[in-house]
Amino acid sequence: MEKNKINLSASDASNLVKDAQTLLAKKLTGNSRRQFLRMGLTLGGVAMLSGCDIDDNPDVESVLNRMSRFNDRIQGWLFSGYRMAPEYTLADITRPFPFNAFYGEEDIPSIHEENYQLQITGKVRDNRSWRLPELYKLAQHEQITRHICVEGWSAVGRWGGVRFSDFLHLIGADTRAKYVSFRCADEYYTSIDMASALHPQTLLALSWDGRILPPEYGYPMKLRIPTKLGYKNPKHIVSIEITDRFTGGYWEDQGYNWFGGS
Repeated sequence: MEKNKINLSASDASNLVKDAQTLLAKKLTGNSRRQFLRMGLTLGGVAMLSGCDIDDNPDVESVLNRMSRFNDRIQGWLFSGYRMAPEYTLADITRPFPFNAFYGEEDIPSIHEENYQLQITGKVRDNRSWRLPELYKLAQHEQITRHICVEGWSAVGRWGGVRFSDFLHLIGADTRAKYVSFRCADEYYTSIDMASALHPQTLLALSWDGRILPPEYGYPMKLRIPTKLGYKNPKHIVSIEITDRFTGGYWEDQGYNWFGGS
């Protein structure tokens, strides 16, 4: 479809964001909820649904970044710690489960158990590092859930590991903190909100399909969080920080939505 040129100023688009933020601050019930949904459609469709091209506006990147941050607030508002992602059966597992990263399989980091230590920093009572045998001894939980990639594909996998909420309580994490940040051996990084970290399906995954987590799926540790898109599921985790400081993420800093809810 050929795009039409329109004269949409940055201030016009900015006012859309401000109006929607005003609605968000209200109790979104009845007419205000319907009005909010209409506004959300406007925010999401200024360019896409109208077929209009606003790329010529020098301030459009700033406006779109504000829209993305607004979308993060909306997703956080809609998120519920009691709403579970669907779980599946052994027969539903995708085989072979796909490999996906920002590099090829030949560049998967090589990590040896004897050298691995999980670093803990930030707002915690116990910031000692953890070795894999210690993590394997903690209570393990399994889930068969769907990994949803922002690229448009999905796959069902069987993941096992430590419930992240249990681990946060074990290390005395301040659960009033805003964010949990992850750094990885492959230089990937991301962060999530504390509510998502405490969700009962969020795992520090140490196994896949009943065996030690293979390198292609994130050995020695992957965050498995089925309520979010795949890029919010970092692999090869080497450090976890509990913080009030917003640390962004590898893809998020390049324009992906930060909340990343699925």
